[in-house]
Amino acid sequence: MNKIFSAITTFVFVMLFATISCAQTNNQTSLKIALTKQSKSYTGWIERHEENVEFFNLYEMNFNNAMRLLAYCDGLILTGGEDVFPGFYNQTSDTLFCGTIDKYRDSLEFAVIDMALKLKMPILGVCRGEQILNISQGGSLYVDIPSEYDTSVVHRQKDWKNCYHQVSLVEESDLAEISAVTMGDVTSNHHQGIKKLGEGLKITAYTADSLPEAIEWEVRGNKGFLMAVQWHPERMDTLHPLSAPIAKEFLKEAELYRNR
Repeated sequence: MNKIFSAITTFVFVMLFATISCAQTNNQTSLKIALTKQSKSYTGWIERHEENVEFFNLYEMNFNNAMRLLAYCDGLILTGGEDVFPGFYNQTSDTLFCGTIDKYRDSLEFAVIDMALKLKMPILGVCRGEQILNISQGGSLYVDIPSEYDTSVVHRQKDWKNCYHQVSLVEESDLAEISAVTMGDVTSNHHQGIKKLGEGLKITAYTADSLPEAIEWEVRGNKGFLMAVQWHPERMDTLHPLSAPIAKEFLKEAELYRNR
């Protein structure tokens, strides 16, 4: 059975490789973007700023194929979704305060983050994506903001389409430079947030209650592009200064990575 399974896996990967190679031959200019869990809101957001993009949903692949395919991509988007298992930051006892947990997704995302960092591939994180990036660098989270953090700021509500709050940007950050604003209203939908900041990262936006809302490298140096936000830019107005510039900067970095 193991030999049969191995043969099937090999066949699938060969076909996948052939498809990618064909796409590269027929369309040399398309950007190839991997998403950890794809949805139309994310692909539509990116396509509003660049039509010539191929998307790959890593979550729908088995682990080995997802890792192999990532190497052919020009950028990685860590999308929103389930809570990250708190055992990854030594708070297993707080699992009771979590919602849905997907340990396969956790393990997949930690692995692709590690690979993307080694490849110096551009990484963009949204909501859960910001949180797991922070954890991957040794950081931790407030497992449940309403019960752990005294605040009047509403970070999540049932009507998530109208859950807006203000964020203030930190000067001398890439986020402030590309957005050209000092503050703005953003839509969010989260009950967790950064508690301990991961190593090598810096906070680039805060809410009025001082919770971190965006991160990037403290010193980029020769590392790849990395930016992550707690809000949902893919759900915001196309031209919003805290949505469009983020997508455009990521796409610019992906193109530089492809052409390097």
